[in-house]
Amino acid sequence: MEMTAVATYRPCPSCGTEQVSDLPKFNRDAWRIGMCNLCDFVFLRNPVEYTALEDEFAWEKTYASAGESHTKARSYLSAFAQKVRLLSYRMRGRHAQLYLKHLKAGPVIDIGCGDLVRFDERFVPFGIELSTALQSAADTAMRELGGFCIHGAGADAIWEFEAGAVESVLMHSYLEHEVAYARVLDGCFRVLRPGGQIFIRVPNFSSLNRRIAGAKWPGFRYPDHVNYFTPASLQKAVESAGFKFKIVNRHKIWLDDNIQALAIKPTHN
Repeated sequence: MEMTAVATYRPCPSCGTEQVSDLPKFNRDAWRIGMCNLCDFVFLRNPVEYTALEDEFAWEKTYASAGESHTKARSYLSAFAQKVRLLSYRMRGRHAQLYLKHLKAGPVIDIGCGDLVRFDERFVPFGIELSTALQSAADTAMRELGGFCIHGAGADAIWEFEAGAVESVLMHSYLEHEVAYARVLDGCFRVLRPGGQIFIRVPNFSSLNRRIAGAKWPGFRYPDHVNYFTPASLQKAVESAGFKFKIVNRHKIWLDDNIQALAIKPTHN
């Protein structure tokens, strides 16, 4: 699929500086990956507009086009890491339960939900989805369970919910897609009740496999992965929004290609 990048480079989404160095070894086609000279945050410098992500670069299209190349590029270490993760999942229960057990029962918002309802009967599901086709399917399914799905960008749509409206938020493979990730985290802080939690899963730019695989690391997705978090940069983002931060998979974070973490809203100021 042919893709056209925007010409304008954005500043660092972590600290706001325009002092950014290009990382040419990670660039692909027109897409430019950069590292902030001040805080070391790594990000896509020239992402597409939200409107393009609704259809032209919708997740279901870019994921399908990237799947074959990622399979071919998978390193031996990545395959080994995947086996370790699968063994861990079997020992600890189904994959879905790994994040559901961290979320409080009741109303929950799944940001970047795709067309899925990921929750059991303990939850009332609400969603936010930018892809037009996926949002329609999710809305139909969620309304049958007492919720609904909003069409739009997470950083905007989260503000359509009332303050203190939900117990939990799920960001499963979402925050790496969000250009305005600080705004969406601020919106989540507002919409969560005291003690509420966000479960966050993002690619781990500091993983051992990424260091070895280099540009062939499967965590690179162009143009829909716009932020490349490390545990430290994710902690900074979460705490800047007022949350407490906790890594769930700390015991294997060095090997895991993903970070699994909780952002916990304090029960008092």
